Amino acid sequence: MHMADALISPAVGGTMMAASAGLIAYSAKKLKNEMDDSKVPLMGVMGAFIFAGQMINFTIPATGSSGHIGGGILLAILLGPWAAFLTIASVLVVQALFFADGGLLALGCNIFNLGFFPCLIIYPFVFKKIMGSSFTRGKLFFATTLSAILGLQLGAFCVVIETLASGISELPFGTFVLLMQPIHLAIGIVEGLASAAVVLFIHTMQPEIIEGTKVSTSALSFKKVLATLVVLAAITGGLFSWFASAFPDGLEWSMFKTAGVEELEKPKNPIYGILESIQEKTAFLPDYDFKAEPEAAPPAGEDPAAPEPEEASWPAVSPGTSLSGIIGGALTLIIAVLFGFAVRKRKVVES
Repeated sequence: MHMADALISPAVGGTMMAASAGLIAYSAKKLKNEMDDSKVPLMGVMGAFIFAGQMINFTIPATGSSGHIGGGILLAILLGPWAAFLTIASVLVVQALFFADGGLLALGCNIFNLGFFPCLIIYPFVFKKIMGSSFTRGKLFFATTLSAILGLQLGAFCVVIETLASGISELPFGTFVLLMQPIHLAIGIVEGLASAAVVLFIHTMQPEIIEGTKVSTSALSFKKVLATLVVLAAITGGLFSWFASAFPDGLEWSMFKTAGVEELEKPKNPIYGILESIQEKTAFLPDYDFKAEPEAAPPAGEDPAAPEPEEASWPAVSPGTSLSGIIGGALTLIIAVLFGFAVRKRKVVES
């Protein structure tokens, strides 16, 4: 559900960037009051885990579409809402800048859609209300699954609203929303089940993380949780990413069903060209692979017609994808940890 710049007008993109920047600042301020020794390493490790998880698109049967986890509700359950929002923002910044996944103009929209709703709305007003003070496995499973579904539904609807408000694409609101919501309902169910499995696993190993009580960073169980998540992130990004679905994701699928194309042309506005040029320079592994070499012109006298592209194989074994998963996870870990250390340092200075 990473929006491209072609869906967003500069006015909407700028507004949502300002809104997301404000939420990042506010989250950092709120996190200062609840920062403890366990939060910083967990932010980094979970950021890497979500980055890797988002590389795995899973097929939605009988649709010709695919989806990937958003990760916001899983982060909120393990980290709390404020650290979760900063962590998902770290993931999306790394994806946009270094892997060209989502546009730079649309970055504020993507942070808002994938972070604000699950972390700051659904987690406190749905998950926490359902759980109360009793953390039973049944309630954890139900609350996590439902929260993931609702968070993704709100995010998908906001994509439609932002596109409508931009007014630069010919995507009829009624058709677009009637395609976006059902396909992201299916994606949300899969995300909910996957998130619930992770939450139940961690609750078994270290229930204090889920229940929000004091976590001992010296405890063997906490170190095991961190080590397990690091290993899972490395294996997921470095190996399982080969098995990602080749079908278009829910947003691209909805656009194709609505307008007949998976990608829209950007308006003739210099802002789009400037941002695209910046992204081309910063994205050293675009689309999670090595940069393609420019095709050489055919020798004189040869037919210049390009040959038919070969059908992509599956699994898509690619050292570029593996490297992207490892480097992307490491960069996300570093940025999320830096966020955490900055907040922690500020707390120490002011105390």
